[in-house]
Amino acid sequence: MGGHFRGPGAIGGRRAFLQAAGLAALGLVNGTGGRAAPPAASERGKPTQFQIACMTLPYSGLPLQRALTGIRSAGFAFVAWGTSHLEADGRKVPVLAGDAPPAAAKELAQRCRDMGLEPVMLFGPSPEDVEGLTRRIQQAGAGGVSQVLTMGSTRGNDVKLWVKNLKQLAPIARDHKVRIVIKQHGGNTGTGVACAAITREVGDDAIKVSYDAGNVMDYQKIDPIPDLQKCADQVYSFCIKDHRTFPKDQDCGPGLGEIDHYRLLAPVAFTGRTMPLCCENIFAPVVARPSRAEGIDALARRAREFLELVIQGIQAA
Repeated sequence: MGGHFRGPGAIGGRRAFLQAAGLAALGLVNGTGGRAAPPAASERGKPTQFQIACMTLPYSGLPLQRALTGIRSAGFAFVAWGTSHLEADGRKVPVLAGDAPPAAAKELAQRCRDMGLEPVMLFGPSPEDVEGLTRRIQQAGAGGVSQVLTMGSTRGNDVKLWVKNLKQLAPIARDHKVRIVIKQHGGNTGTGVACAAITREVGDDAIKVSYDAGNVMDYQKIDPIPDLQKCADQVYSFCIKDHRTFPKDQDCGPGLGEIDHYRLLAPVAFTGRTMPLCCENIFAPVVARPSRAEGIDALARRAREFLELVIQGIQAA
């Protein structure tokens, strides 16, 4: 399984002393020289209700119906929609078009539920697009989908505009019983700390963070664990992907990279919240992706089982 991150910016070699000193200054190292200890049992809140979901994204080269069938056969009870699929006639079709009526979302949600899959997240446009996000909120509300995911550009983003727009969108989201979650995607919103600064300034429970540790490690070249620890109070879901730097620098499925998922999820293991963990990447590093749908199903099942073991471990420790 994936070990602790040892890529650029991690503790190791000649950088160990300086890195440890930096972590100590941030309050992330305990008195024994290790990372901050988990809270004692007496200090814990209620266990977080993690919803292990698979995005349809890993199945984007297959029809949506085959994606849903595969996700269910891999043992998932939750699904995240995103973003398009290659249908049998060769057309690339959005899971749910941005301008689709709310009734279409309600119909798709019921289709998922009839298969035993509860939809928990859908992709939305960037926070610059108030009209587009408003339509996504309306769709999510109609379908009973709890979260709309948004992100910025790797080239950089207008944070002041984000705050202004998200303050405008927050009451709309609350009215539809939906939460907008911002994930890291490089640029000046590429860390959890940067995204949390935005959600804290907005100051509304309808606007929170979805943590993507793989993106933090990939785009920012830093260890996501200390970053997560500094914004855990704002994290209400995860876009699950791992990352490794050896033998090839690439994203991969959870437990197949260098991110320690026990340390990643421990800070949010006792929040009392319901928290989707949406598998965005389930693939093995280096080797070719499966050519058959059944191979994708097997990797989806492996990702789910890995996350289940991690959750059992951190909540029982």
